[in-house]
Amino acid sequence: MTIWIWIPVLVVFAWLMWRRRGIPANQLSALMARNPQVVDVRTSGEFRGGHVPGSKNIPLDSLESRAGELDPARPVLLCCASGSRSAMAVSMLKGKGFTDVHNAGPWTALRS
Repeated sequence: MTIWIWIPVLVVFAWLMWRRRGIPANQLSALMARNPQVVDVRTSGEFRGGHVPGSKNIPLDSLESRAGELDPARPVLLCCASGSRSAMAVSMLKGKGFTDVHNAGPWTALRS
């Protein structure tokens, strides 16, 4: 296949990933009132550089094996640097049976 076929595919994929990141402010406020488990899926180094107080750091590459640290009966709010990794984390947790899982997008959107 030529590059001209892949460019539109990549553009559509990037747009879909961008569109899926984050949740509207009014929904975020309602979700925060439900006392969710806030999980930051960035690397531990990124997390040390700044994070939401009270959030738990479970890097995306460890989430599969560490999902048992989360309570599936409580809402889970996932964040990262841009929203892409947290979008992947949402899919991963839903595949493990979690139902109340949300992508908050960038961790900075959760700062008070």
